[in-house]
Amino acid sequence: MDIPTELGTLRVRVTGSGPAMLLWPSLLMDHTLWDAQVAYFSPRFTTIAVDPPGHGASTPLARPFTFEECARCVLQILDALGIDRAHFVGNSWGAMIGATFGAVHPERVLTAVLMNGTATPAGMRQRLEFRALLAFARILGGYRGPLTRSALSAFLGPTTMRTRPDVVARVRHTVRANDVGSTRHAVHSVVIRRPDQRQLLDRIRTPTAVVGGRQDSTFPPAEVEELARSVPGAELSFLEDGHLLAVEVPDQVNSLIDDFLRRHEPHG
Repeated sequence: MDIPTELGTLRVRVTGSGPAMLLWPSLLMDHTLWDAQVAYFSPRFTTIAVDPPGHGASTPLARPFTFEECARCVLQILDALGIDRAHFVGNSWGAMIGATFGAVHPERVLTAVLMNGTATPAGMRQRLEFRALLAFARILGGYRGPLTRSALSAFLGPTTMRTRPDVVARVRHTVRANDVGSTRHAVHSVVIRRPDQRQLLDRIRTPTAVVGGRQDSTFPPAEVEELARSVPGAELSFLEDGHLLAVEVPDQVNSLIDDFLRRHEPHG
């Protein structure tokens, strides 16, 4: 299904029935990041897996964006589907947008699961590294080389790189499929211009789980702990492996989300 938003038409995959669960993936990933979660939860939930702005089958980005604009896109998706409130599950970029959405539109959130995310702006080193990667890749005429290799090393933990070749191949394919211009705008918005959200997230009042990967080199445990401290009452937990836990250890992710939802299922 294609839904018009202020950041272009977004492709969403709606599956199942029951309470709504919206899933927003990481930078450079599309809705397929959540295939295992959709398969597990769709018998009991209406899962809404999003191709975020400029990714997958959503229309290419024409400019950078703000996190507040992404949060309004979530609102526009829910409104288009006639959904009042939803569980939000996000990874990295998705975790940041889930946090923004929970702070700005708390009346539309049932619970939030924020995986492999951060509340802090990118450090100087990270900004410089990504600027250099974007410039080098643009000179080469595409992102198949340096950015793909960088994404694999940043997104996947060493255990996955060593023992899960199917996951490595899947992530490599998704990264390479991205539109060049959209990737440039998205990286600038999510990495280089990422805002400090710690003060904003103090406004969140809905049940929130913050999940990190002990092998995540993009947002290591200390950064995830800082995110959890920024959200009042957040539950913090860690799994092994890297930045894309939903594909690296999907069964563990499903169990963690399921347990959290059962303990915080709204009544009445």
